[in-house]
Amino acid sequence: MQVTAFNTPKDPSWRWRIVNYAGEVIAESPDRFSSIAAALADGAKKLVAMNVVDHSQPVNWRRWTSHLRGRSSTS
Repeated sequence: MQVTAFNTPKDPSWRWRIVNYAGEVIAESPDRFSSIAAALADGAKKLVAMNVVDHSQPVNWRRWTSHLRGRSSTS
């Protein structure tokens, strides 16, 4: 699992998110932080405290365009 930090144009304060390797959000910060470093540090503490093992499978990005492989380039 990974801890990421984000903010939005409407809210410039930082929050953390814990995301598994399949891209699913596992947890999100209810608190806001003044710096990205503070958000990541708090998120890392939360991840350790959760003590979970990620059994998810990473998304295979190459499979998303498999439906395009059979198309011809002629109009």
